[in-house]
Amino acid sequence: MKPRAGAALTSIMIMIVLTLTTGMIEAVSFLALGPVFTAMQTGNLLLLAFALTGAAGLSPAAAGVSCAGFVVGAVLGSLLESSADSHGRPWFPRALLGEGVLLGLAALIAWRTGVDGPGGAVTGHHFAVIALLAAAMGARNITTLRVRVPDVPTTLSTRALTAFLGGLPHVADPRIGAGARHESRRFASIGAMFAGACSAPGCCARG
Repeated sequence: MKPRAGAALTSIMIMIVLTLTTGMIEAVSFLALGPVFTAMQTGNLLLLAFALTGAAGLSPAAAGVSCAGFVVGAVLGSLLESSADSHGRPWFPRALLGEGVLLGLAALIAWRTGVDGPGGAVTGHHFAVIALLAAAMGARNITTLRVRVPDVPTTLSTRALTAFLGGLPHVADPRIGAGARHESRRFASIGAMFAGACSAPGCCARG
């Protein structure tokens, strides 16, 4: 049975908004906490590898904490969402609420205590904010997989960009889907990620 058109459109819009916030969160992570990612764990794994092999200016601790937080968030998100689903309860609002609580805790810690100690020293609060953001992003990835909105993965843009290029009129690969509906979703996903990242750097400038 196909979802109602209104419900499908609402899901797409929510995923676009989540993509926008991913751009903001990753900008904050990289510019204020980093260099470290909390959502795009491919980049984070590369940073961890670079740090462990001696690259200057990278923190294996920060990258490791982010990876661990992401794993915990994904596992707990999967357990909680599947449990709610199996009991016939609406799991999607609960997933968004849980993610919001984690993001709110991270913001509260950063606001009340800061993320750096005297002289820019890394503190436990710094790692706590990274872990909470990464846990929220891990849970979000589980939510995204369950919602299954095509072309809007919310935490990365590589596949959306590739699909967008493959769906252009002069290419129009039928195996990946073409047409205005597909292309508009892909373009919105890419644009939301870019817009979110553009909106955050001014807030991350260090004094």
